[in-house]
Amino acid sequence: MIEFSELLNVFFDQWELVILFFLVALLYASVGFGGGSSYLAILAITSLSFIQFRAIALLCNIVVVSGGTYIFIKKGFFNWRKIIPLTLFSIPLAFLGGYLKISQTFFFVLLGFTLITVAALMWISRYIVDSSGHIKTNSTTKNSVLGGLIGLVSGIVGIGGGVFLSPLLHLTHWDSPKRIAATSSFFILVNSIAGLLGQYLSNYNNASFYFDTHLALLLMLTVFIGGQIGSRLSASKISPFVLKRITAVLIAFVGLRILVKHLF
Repeated sequence: MIEFSELLNVFFDQWELVILFFLVALLYASVGFGGGSSYLAILAITSLSFIQFRAIALLCNIVVVSGGTYIFIKKGFFNWRKIIPLTLFSIPLAFLGGYLKISQTFFFVLLGFTLITVAALMWISRYIVDSSGHIKTNSTTKNSVLGGLIGLVSGIVGIGGGVFLSPLLHLTHWDSPKRIAATSSFFILVNSIAGLLGQYLSNYNNASFYFDTHLALLLMLTVFIGGQIGSRLSASKISPFVLKRITAVLIAFVGLRILVKHLF
């Protein structure tokens, strides 16, 4: 049984980590993301094993976007007819991606280059769709293929996929910024669950799936609080322009941080 005193001891030992996770959850939730990529980047500089910090990152991802998804549903930002095709194939393929075994170096290099590319596309794109119109008609088939591909890549690298999905939806005028944020939040939630399950089953036979339960619980509580604050900022306060720029800066920072660490 987990005791409060044990959690308090972990907090004093890892207070810098707790603060960083809080800030990441707040900022990422404000743009409809779970923050899994940043959690991975932060945990990568600790002494935790690769399997541990991938699992903890996905658990924190799930906590953040669960609260955000609930808030977006209450505020009516969901269009299920457009969301379902995106997640139809992403869920099983995210599970498959989580089940596959890849090396730690390959994982971080792939993630770093992908995030920098996405950040650049977000920054240089001239327009962002607004709620007044200009929303293009979407193909169900294209949405299904797009969601499936992102789900597979996200499952492999161990994140929810929002950093891949959201920029593409903005660039293709898929819907309004708030609806895109809501869709990304739900997409991250289901893919994170599927990816975590894939990781668990992939390592079940050799009992290599494990993590520090005290640290995981403390960080999950931290990102829950940060995510709740960030989601409310997204739904009520932040303009579409700020949503776009915050997203690009966060993604670029994480991508550069990962590449610097693992290529030099």
